Amino acid sequence: MCANIKPLAICPVPTQVFQRLTVANIKSAIKRVEVAERNRLRNKSFKSAVRTLMKSYFVAAEKYKSDPTPEALAEVQKKMSDAYSKIDKAVKKGILHKNNGAHKKARIAHALKPAAVAA
Repeated sequence: MCANIKPLAICPVPTQVFQRLTVANIKSAIKRVEVAERNRLRNKSFKSAVRTLMKSYFVAAEKYKSDPTPEALAEVQKKMSDAYSKIDKAVKKGILHKNNGAHKKARIAHALKPAAVAA
């Protein structure tokens, strides 16, 4: 939509574009469409970051399960901290529901439990 798009940058979309793409004729309705699009893009990037951090954590956890070393444990704890932080920020900003954030954090915590119980 914008000529010079940077990665993860949200650029304002001209109103003329929405007048052609939406049914809205009223100025306030057009503005709401613009705001909704801006929020959608922000939410999308945030959710993507949460998923990426969770996946990197799960990979690190599997690596730690196969070869439990202090270095691997430190990496797992760092990735867990990063994922928890991003999830908490998403909940705080209203991007994720509180229960959804709790569910994601529980999944993360459970990934290492079987290794601890088996040992």
